[in-house]
Amino acid sequence: MNRIERLRDGLQEKGIDAALIFEPHNMYYMTGFTGGEGCAVITDNRAYLVTDFRYIEQAENESPDFEVVRVDNQANELSGFINSLSIKTAGFEEGFVSYSLYTDLKSKLEGIELVPLNGLIEDIRQVKDEEEIERISRAQSLAEEALNHVKGLIKPGITEKEVAIELEMYIKKKGSSSLSFETIVASGVRSSLPHGRASDKVIEDGDFVTIDFGIMWDRYCSDMTRTYIVGKVSDKQKEIYNVVLEAQMTALEGMKAGMTGVEADKLARDVIEKYGYGEYFGHGLGHGVGLQVHELPQVNKRGVKPLLENSVVTCEPGIYVPGLGGVRIEDLLVVKNNGILNLTHIDKKLEIL
Repeated sequence: MNRIERLRDGLQEKGIDAALIFEPHNMYYMTGFTGGEGCAVITDNRAYLVTDFRYIEQAENESPDFEVVRVDNQANELSGFINSLSIKTAGFEEGFVSYSLYTDLKSKLEGIELVPLNGLIEDIRQVKDEEEIERISRAQSLAEEALNHVKGLIKPGITEKEVAIELEMYIKKKGSSSLSFETIVASGVRSSLPHGRASDKVIEDGDFVTIDFGIMWDRYCSDMTRTYIVGKVSDKQKEIYNVVLEAQMTALEGMKAGMTGVEADKLARDVIEKYGYGEYFGHGLGHGVGLQVHELPQVNKRGVKPLLENSVVTCEPGIYVPGLGGVRIEDLLVVKNNGILNLTHIDKKLEIL
């Protein structure tokens, strides 16, 4: 079943006549259109791509299964087009549509009720097809190549920003369009910051160095974290690292489709709590990855829905001790009915740089 058919089934279940799609990732997912302005309108038997003069030719080339409709003034003309469709309800992306756009449409639509889609498209996006998994896998492979390159440069005296810049330069030279998110390089006591963006701090002997980054390949994201130690290592650092590694391996061995995000999270959390570090693991075990680096499913204490086969998620337990530092180990994996397919192949044993 293709994406449009899955969306139509979802609309029928919700009693909605049409979907109005504005969010760029959802738009690309449903239409293949990469232009900067437009709205997809999908009914039970028609599929339209509404855009302005600048993108008409592009839309016709990228979205051959859609009827391309030219609307040069979206604020005034889009509602007129929707009114022509003989529908009673139109679903909108409540997490994306601005209040001004909502009120403008509501005031101009004639006898058409606007109703939230309640994440319908995002739910569909959870399950990846073979092409999507291949794109994510290619992104991950290039990320690993980049990390292997940059870790050889890490030594006392280099700054966190220099590490991050080297990563970005490497992946762009290799053909990646961009990073999935701003690279995290956190060393020493800063490594206790789960989202410690790269700073001017100089890496010193004895520092933890946590590197969390991802790249985009053909519009799909990767995400990975490794933690290293530079120079001398304390017993406490070894202990924390080994606890995180045990927690991650336990989760990887137990995760599979059908279990909830809460249950997956608990696999790793129980290990960390067993060693007395529960209060230092404050985030969830993971999250979905695809067109966005953070998307459904939830793999945390709020993840009450079952994980679906062929969803792509991270597994990233961590321990963060203020004043000492922190460790996170993150793999990217495909959830399967009988376990997981790990897309991350770079080593995770404790490395001393």
